[in-house]
Amino acid sequence: MVAAVVATALAACSTLIGPRQVELPQARLQQNLEHKFPVHRRVLGIFEVELSHPQLAILADNDRVALTLDVNVSPLLARQSWHGSMAVSGRLKVDNVRNTIYISDAHMDRFTVDGMDEGKQNQIASVANLLGENTLKDVPVHTFRPEDLRYAGVQFVLTGISTRPGALVANLQPAQ
Repeated sequence: MVAAVVATALAACSTLIGPRQVELPQARLQQNLEHKFPVHRRVLGIFEVELSHPQLAILADNDRVALTLDVNVSPLLARQSWHGSMAVSGRLKVDNVRNTIYISDAHMDRFTVDGMDEGKQNQIASVANLLGENTLKDVPVHTFRPEDLRYAGVQFVLTGISTRPGALVANLQPAQ
């Protein structure tokens, strides 16, 4: 009997609390990203690529984010390597099963290689675009721990994400 009363009271509280918004400051997101890099990938089976030193920018006007990364590319069959940088932007995507925010629909905004002429850079830009897409879909911008989604005894579910200058805003709903 007591358990039923407690369960009813908790259910009533969850309906009173309602949706919440949690602000994720850019500095906190930047710190989290730095721990996930460097990232190493093999592209097209012939290039070893290292991405490092991510710099996050929040594009508040259109709910997108951008990442600027240092790039080191080494062909497997050559002794040379190229160094440069790339800038990639994308919209934010919520995975409410994993309580994670990812970058999706990544777009290569800039790709430069130190000491390489523009013609050669344009030739490898398509490889760089593929690299940007494939790398970012695996790297979370932020992951909520289960305790981050609990407030006043109520469990919340991540339902959406938006931007404002200097922060992401996570939209949460009480779990049903």
